[in-house]
Amino acid sequence: MALHGNHISVTLALAALLVLAGCQGEPSQPTVVAPPAGSEEPTGAGEPERAVTPLAEIAIALEPVATGFDQPLYATGAGDDSGRLFVVEKGGRVWVLRDGKSNPEPFLDVSGRVSRGSEQGLLGLAFPPDFTRSQVCYVNYTDTAGTSVISRFRVNGDAADAASEQVLLTVEQPFANHNGGMLTFGPDGYLYVGFGDGGSGGDPQGMGQNLGMLLGKMLRLDVSDTSLAGYAIPEDNPFVNEPGVRPEIWAFGLRNPWRYSFDRETGDLWIGDVGQNAWEEIDFQPAHSEGGENYGWNLYEGAHTYPGGEEAPSAEGFTMPLVQYDRDAGKSVTGGYAYRGSEQAPLWGTYFYADFVDGRIWGLQRSADGAAETRLLIDTAMLISSFGEDDEGELYVIDFAGGLHRVVAD
Repeated sequence: MALHGNHISVTLALAALLVLAGCQGEPSQPTVVAPPAGSEEPTGAGEPERAVTPLAEIAIALEPVATGFDQPLYATGAGDDSGRLFVVEKGGRVWVLRDGKSNPEPFLDVSGRVSRGSEQGLLGLAFPPDFTRSQVCYVNYTDTAGTSVISRFRVNGDAADAASEQVLLTVEQPFANHNGGMLTFGPDGYLYVGFGDGGSGGDPQGMGQNLGMLLGKMLRLDVSDTSLAGYAIPEDNPFVNEPGVRPEIWAFGLRNPWRYSFDRETGDLWIGDVGQNAWEEIDFQPAHSEGGENYGWNLYEGAHTYPGGEEAPSAEGFTMPLVQYDRDAGKSVTGGYAYRGSEQAPLWGTYFYADFVDGRIWGLQRSADGAAETRLLIDTAMLISSFGEDDEGELYVIDFAGGLHRVVAD
């Protein structure tokens, strides 16, 4: 079951790959490519001054929280200090979890509206910064025709009203894969929506570099006025008023940004972009960015010219990944979060990311001068579809096989 790459089509194939990987000796490891241009500058105004445990000294364990979910893809808090965790299932349901126990009725059920293809379904959920006032939530799903839909729903307590759906944006998908699916609110209050390149293989329609299309992009939308039928365009989006360019675009050249996140302390953006056949990548956008980055796809896969070319980390006009890894290390990257919780002090400031197919979790640390290092922290048998973050900044790992685990220092 391939969630966010085009590498595997059924769960049995995934299991076979896991076995094969275990027979090939020590896997290769992700490598730092080069700091993005300008990333050595100060990041957000909230840049914390706190000692970070050296990456070489960090060890983690995964503490079971809940099981029994049907193909879970994501988990998030609502930002209302309620202690609730919302678990998203691919088939179209969202469950409220309190203290490891799920409510008997779903928070939201749109299972009759979503398509069930390998990389389709209910793919994302986000709560706005003013959720306690607005009482709305946002979802990203593919409908029964395979079209990507961004919608808003009214919320009342532990339930979202499925009949209140307000469709804000639809994007036709030429193929069934590479739908992206993540959406989250940035520290600026805007909604960021990640779309893949439309699918097939190699971006045959050239979406990644086509600024007239929304596929292969990161969008930045103003959804603060819930009375609008759609959304507004932030005035400082990088391509506003440029002829032939969609003003919603914040960044481009993405193949399939399945999971990405903002560091809640610094405002920096971390993007896990799934590769084609050779390279997986983690992209980094510092908080002071004004947008407009070109992450290279389909001219580059990772820091390598595509297809199958040489490494070119200084390619002018492109933002190369901060970290990349080959198919010996993993086969489908799952972006994560920088840990900013209070319960696992040794993990503070470390960014965690994983591989869906091979179950590995790495830590990544970036210093103030832009230098970075990464290290394998744990090798699991899980199908890591996503990470999740609760209101307190505690970090979770979602296993596509049905379980939710908390990341703890070991």
